[in-house]
Amino acid sequence: MNTEFPRNALIGLALLAASSTVLADAKDDAMRHLASKSGCFICHGIELDAKGPDGLKPVGPPWKAIAARYKGDKNAPKNLTAAVMGGTSPYSRHWKEEASGVAMPPNGVAIREDDARKLVDWILKLK
Repeated sequence: MNTEFPRNALIGLALLAASSTVLADAKDDAMRHLASKSGCFICHGIELDAKGPDGLKPVGPPWKAIAARYKGDKNAPKNLTAAVMGGTSPYSRHWKEEASGVAMPPNGVAIREDDARKLVDWILKLK
């Protein structure tokens, strides 16, 4: 019985897994950089236990909460990109338990729509 193939296959699978981790880390870094330069982290955190000023709830909801709330919603990418670009209404505070802010301002001056879409897609994939 030839044992070279299974060992080589295992080495190949390990290399493939390592390269996909590197690619995911590079994507995470790129999205974090985009969010940082666009001012997103002024109001939002990524983790569910993110804190805002003076230890209060963050101004905007944590991105992992957004990912959980919109999981499986096929309209979420389009709707959330529109919310990023155009802002949200202070009269529909659907994040009042997770955030201290009342509305998100329009961000069209801070981020291009295609970049907002990429960032929203990344946020929705957070676990």
